[in-house]
Amino acid sequence: MPGSVRADGRRPRGSLRRGGAPWRVPALACSAQFLVVLDVSVVNVALPAVRDSLGFRSGGLAWVANSYALAFAGCLLLGGRLADLYGHRRVFARGLALFTGASLAGGLATTPAALLAARTGQGLGAAVLAPATLTLVTAAFPEGARRARALAVWTAVSSAGGAAGNVLGGLLTETLGWRSVLLVNVPAGLALLVAARTGRTPRTPRSPRTAPAPEAPAPGPGRPARLDVPGAVTATAGAAALTYGLSSAQESGWGAPGTLCALLGGAVALAVFALVEIRYAARPLLPPRLLRLRAVAVGNALMLLAGACLQTPVWYFLTFYMQDVLGYSALRTGLGFLPHTLVAVVVGVRVTPYLMRRLPHRTLIVTGALVCAAGFLWQSRAGAGDGYPGGVLGPAVVFSLGGALFSTPATAQVTSGVPAADAGAAAGLMNTAKQFGGALGLAALLSLSGDAARPDDHTAVFLAMAALLLATAALALLLPRTRTPD
Repeated sequence: MPGSVRADGRRPRGSLRRGGAPWRVPALACSAQFLVVLDVSVVNVALPAVRDSLGFRSGGLAWVANSYALAFAGCLLLGGRLADLYGHRRVFARGLALFTGASLAGGLATTPAALLAARTGQGLGAAVLAPATLTLVTAAFPEGARRARALAVWTAVSSAGGAAGNVLGGLLTETLGWRSVLLVNVPAGLALLVAARTGRTPRTPRSPRTAPAPEAPAPGPGRPARLDVPGAVTATAGAAALTYGLSSAQESGWGAPGTLCALLGGAVALAVFALVEIRYAARPLLPPRLLRLRAVAVGNALMLLAGACLQTPVWYFLTFYMQDVLGYSALRTGLGFLPHTLVAVVVGVRVTPYLMRRLPHRTLIVTGALVCAAGFLWQSRAGAGDGYPGGVLGPAVVFSLGGALFSTPATAQVTSGVPAADAGAAAGLMNTAKQFGGALGLAALLSLSGDAARPDDHTAVFLAMAALLLATAALALLLPRTRTPD
């Protein structure tokens, strides 16, 4: 029980004490998650400077962003299962070290190939790190009000990282140069590594309620943990191929041979992965029993749909709206995202956990999706004559409020009732659903916007986002009716 004392007078590791000592672990995990999400967007504003400095050829520059996204999305399932098999603390530290080292290599790169390799290394480190941050949070607290607050902070930090990347990227590029957007991760990563080495983080709790299922026994003294190699290869290949295909569709169109081959190859690889997990794997990378939990199955479908709006697409299209329609500079555009961040953090951390103790999670998820839809509907009607207050600020307050009401209870749903030995797999699955939702949503929405390099039909894009959020609200009605216990 939280705050309990063992017979020898010592508190169990990861126990909750007044004074908030266990919050050191979520603070560490949330800081690392902030870096992961930040690097999805922080390089975007710096791309013109990168092109001029390293001499990227036409078409190659986009891979400065895509190489990170490809490695990140492709390896999330693998990263989540590594945390289950080899320990969340160890995998967290190794992922953070890889991410930090790759950031240093990227900041010192002198050729396009070196920079792309470093960005791929960052993505691999992020794929290992992101699921571990979520499992550290869920392992620190049992299900209840404290875990809800911790998940609210983790979710708010994830949301803030995307918006903060635009602001920080603009500031650093204009003041210190493009290399600083990568090198800034080095002191931050080293500080987190020191904190992870010197501080205690909770081990995954083991209890009869969360014990591994008989079909996947935990490795014992004579039975070392074994990675599901066929599952890891097929899942990584399938996810990477689909991500590449979606990225290619943005540049070359859905009918391009490269796009079709990548999408078909990814689908075949994932079909083989499903067969391996169901029929052959002794310790599956994605245990099929997870998808038999209604909250996990429906919750990840919701994450996929919502990610198609609230991940990369909303920042992408709002960036072009502010620059092309309102005529903002890159730095002013980055600052224009501050209200999105502030609303998401304040509502997500202060309001949503309070409501989760009084209302069913399903009610909050449906409400959040509907409020988001209203915000995107408003955004679809905005034009140059509305300026910043009516064209950005007003819609931002509405859909950021909806996103803050949606995200934390949705995250709680997909992690509730999951066996402790599968926590990393569940976290990897959730992150994968969000990333693929973002990639698929951006590719599909770009087909509505006219020109990928200069989208000109913002009305159709934001109307489509509103429709997707309405579908999300309808699907959320299938979730179990649960509420955070006091």
